[in-house]
Amino acid sequence: MENINVKYVAVIMIWLVVNTGGPASAAITCGSVLTSISPCISYVQRGGVVPTSCCDGVKALNDKTRATPDLQAACTCLKALIPSVGANAALVNGLPAKCHVDLPYQYSPSLDCSKLTR
Repeated sequence: MENINVKYVAVIMIWLVVNTGGPASAAITCGSVLTSISPCISYVQRGGVVPTSCCDGVKALNDKTRATPDLQAACTCLKALIPSVGANAALVNGLPAKCHVDLPYQYSPSLDCSKLTR
């Protein structure tokens, strides 16, 4: 349990850093990204059954990123959050299909979020 608390603190710290430097025109924040994906954290760490609340969050996040600046901002947040929680990249990249959501990118540490468009 203590290990999970440390990871959440790390996520919040990264959120504070990333949230201060996203695209100025984006309406989405790292806080809203974190809120949307927090039910997915245990799944992307260990696998198993994807919680319904996780898919609901993934769908909601996708709906919030219809404009290019929001998509880029969410991508930037996710790119910082994913490694901070010890997520498995294969589980992360399989999540959209499991939740029946079509995302225009897959996570990788080298992903250039500034090149994403809607």
